[in-house]
Amino acid sequence: MEAFNTIISKAAPLSLENVDTDQVIPARFLKATIRDGFGENLFRDWRFNADGSPKEDFVLNKVSGATILLAGKNFGCGSSREHAAWAIHDYGFKVVVSSFFADIFKNNALNNGVLPVQVSDQYLSTLFASVEQNPEHRITVDLENQQISIEGTNHVENFEINPYKKHCLINGLDDIDFLISKKKEIEEFERQAIA
Repeated sequence: MEAFNTIISKAAPLSLENVDTDQVIPARFLKATIRDGFGENLFRDWRFNADGSPKEDFVLNKVSGATILLAGKNFGCGSSREHAAWAIHDYGFKVVVSSFFADIFKNNALNNGVLPVQVSDQYLSTLFASVEQNPEHRITVDLENQQISIEGTNHVENFEINPYKKHCLINGLDDIDFLISKKKEIEEFERQAIA
């Protein structure tokens, strides 16, 4: 995984609530078992018409270069497909901000290098209003200090994250990489257990 500590980016605002994983990546695109290539079908049915032409009014067709996705409440609900996190990551998002995430999606995101930042309903509304007022506004997500802020304002909020997952994201480790990084300690424990 790619390590990161602080992300500073404009945001793509998707203010819809209860976005389920089938809307994130429709089931007909789940045939592959490797993580690459899912980004092109992220929100496929919302981004494109039946003939494959882009829907001009959909946010991802209007905003480019954002690595932060602002999402409405209850993002990632529905089935537990890991492909939803793969699609978000493959598209280029490093952070998803919402006031509530489905637990399975949240864990899948963390396991695949996407940081789900859960904020209060009020702060999420402030973020949406800021981006609506100025689509170029930058949002800073500081993982080390567990803070999210809006550039040029005093709007800051703290967020929670599992300490283990925080360590993994900052150091670019997935669960296997973490275990490999502990190889010497594991071998020493084995030696002591056998002795």
